Amino acid sequence: MSIRPVRRIAGVSADELSALLQDASEPLVLAGFCAHWPLVQLGLQSAEAALGFIAGCSSGEPVAVAALAKEAQGRVFYNADQTGFNYSGGRVSFHEFCQQLLALAAAPDGRCLYMGSTEVSRWFPGVLAQHQLPLSDWQPLTSLWIGNQAQIAAHYDFPHNLACNLVGQREFLLFPPQQVANLYPGPMEFAPGGQDISMVDFNQPDFERFPKAREALQAAQLARLEPGDLLFIPSMWWHQVTGKADVNVLLTHWWRDTPGYLGRPNNALLAAVLGIRSLPKAQRQAWQALFEYYVFEHDEVDQQQISPQALGMLEKPLPELEARKLRADLQNKLKR
Repeated sequence: MSIRPVRRIAGVSADELSALLQDASEPLVLAGFCAHWPLVQLGLQSAEAALGFIAGCSSGEPVAVAALAKEAQGRVFYNADQTGFNYSGGRVSFHEFCQQLLALAAAPDGRCLYMGSTEVSRWFPGVLAQHQLPLSDWQPLTSLWIGNQAQIAAHYDFPHNLACNLVGQREFLLFPPQQVANLYPGPMEFAPGGQDISMVDFNQPDFERFPKAREALQAAQLARLEPGDLLFIPSMWWHQVTGKADVNVLLTHWWRDTPGYLGRPNNALLAAVLGIRSLPKAQRQAWQALFEYYVFEHDEVDQQQISPQALGMLEKPLPELEARKLRADLQNKLKR
């Protein structure tokens, strides 16, 4: 099946980046945007040189590493009965992790090592000095991801993401949020990275078990990243990520459009699962109408019948004081 490639553009300057992304709603690859960065240049020399640079920026705090046996084929996933995961995990020094990764690169045996999201400002503060995007107004959370041929199942993140491919090659298979029903999500509260994932291996999909995955692939977009490429992943787009080289290094930047005091939308979803999901269908549909009116389609709602002084939690955008009052009220009600 032919998958549509993510739109790819070149020649974007740092000054143009924010404006380009302001209203972007689909994935976008900025070819070579980070090609001049020191880590990209070192990685083109050797993976050892790039890892050595990162090690020199380490705070010395141990990093969390997942180790997968050959049988896992690099796929970070559940065990057979979904009572646990198919990898062993622990914390090691970054130096030890690099030694193990380079040893596997020199003599591949099918095993996989993977350091997932590791916050740069805490673990590798020196990296930021020479590897920053012009996003200071958005205050992104910046993380490093390092491994060999690891495959991360399709999942979504609430924040937007700018992913800089620094070393090696990575493939991102991306799906619009509306494809969720065709992605066969697994358990909500128990997933390898903490975020619910698709149960479909889109590198070798089982269409007999997951027939709707064909429809998901028809809507998918594929990004193949070379060193120095920058990928924009819009909020809530599902993405499966596959490392292609013996050593791959990715730098991600997460940010949100709304202030942190409004909390995470996932919390609202969990509250709805608790209070609404088990209701009879007619009642769920009634609540669906209320959610459409108050939440999802509120841009079209005329509130002229309510005095501005009485809007309270219906004020748009919600002020911080009202948000904190609402949060306190919810916390008290959830204790009952």
